Amino acid sequence: MYIAISKQQQGENFSGSVRDFVQYLEKENGEKHPELQESFFDQYHDHISSEEVIAQIDSNTAKLNKKDPNFYSMVVSPSQSELKAINNDPEKLRQYVRALMKDYAGSFHRNEQVEVDAIKYYAKIEKERTFKGTDKEIQENQPYATKILKLKKDIRAIEKGESTGDIKRIIKEIDRLETDAPHKIDGQRIVRGMKKEGMQNHVHIILSHKNVTNTFKLSPLSQHKAAETILNGKTIKQGFNRDQFYKAAEQTFDRTFGYKRNFVETYKARNVLDKDPKQFFAMLAGLPTTEKQAAFKMLFKAGVHVPTIPTNKVQLAYKALMKLKRGVETAISSSSIGV
Repeated sequence: MYIAISKQQQGENFSGSVRDFVQYLEKENGEKHPELQESFFDQYHDHISSEEVIAQIDSNTAKLNKKDPNFYSMVVSPSQSELKAINNDPEKLRQYVRALMKDYAGSFHRNEQVEVDAIKYYAKIEKERTFKGTDKEIQENQPYATKILKLKKDIRAIEKGESTGDIKRIIKEIDRLETDAPHKIDGQRIVRGMKKEGMQNHVHIILSHKNVTNTFKLSPLSQHKAAETILNGKTIKQGFNRDQFYKAAEQTFDRTFGYKRNFVETYKARNVLDKDPKQFFAMLAGLPTTEKQAAFKMLFKAGVHVPTIPTNKVQLAYKALMKLKRGVETAISSSSIGV
């Protein structure tokens, strides 16, 4: 499960309307018949219109200053194996989001427990994903793309009389590069913006910065997990525990759908990889045989080729270790592995 939270702004402006973001999230509906369109939903209601979302978020901004985001964005991207576990069912994804938002509310550090009913949010399921620059397929195709671009420029220069050369030979070289590019869909080289194959259901969530009564702030990007400050002589708790939230997000999915999560899919594994890649591969090597085989299979499917690791200790040169680390991180960022 890959979850990303970000603040929304336009340049230095944090106080703009949510309208542009909502319209962006409507892109998949396009010219679809209303019955086939995906609507926004919240904790208790389906079929919420985009205009209602805009009105509710834009009006829930009391006493926010110019440096305060009016809203945050959360993207919830299940892996292929997680989507398979729920049969790519949008209804089960809505069920999960509503359970996830309880975990979100419970991760705020406040004097009184924050309940999910205090959160003003609107979520929308998208069924397509496109390739981005961070995806392994784009990165590994890039050397071919760069050469092809240069050759096409050469052809244009020859056609304009600015250069000389054999256009037929250049076209033949372009065809060869297109053929040799390692990643394709239906024979076409994968480029940025191309739609990904397979199950791609994921969820965008708009989170109001203010609570549902528009009386206090709830920032998931607070720098503190659990801090206290004195305000008008009273001790006020503040902060948001992202580690707690991400762990709870996995546990909720696993518990709700009976999902058996492999080590390489866990938030714990991602943290260890970030802080101590040698320890990550040592833990991978120490897994029970069947779980280790499943982990290697997941990594292999994601394009990460892990060498045979001795069971007693990891014996990897630093450069090789860093290359493996980058490979796993790329697979994670593109949701190839559901970490």
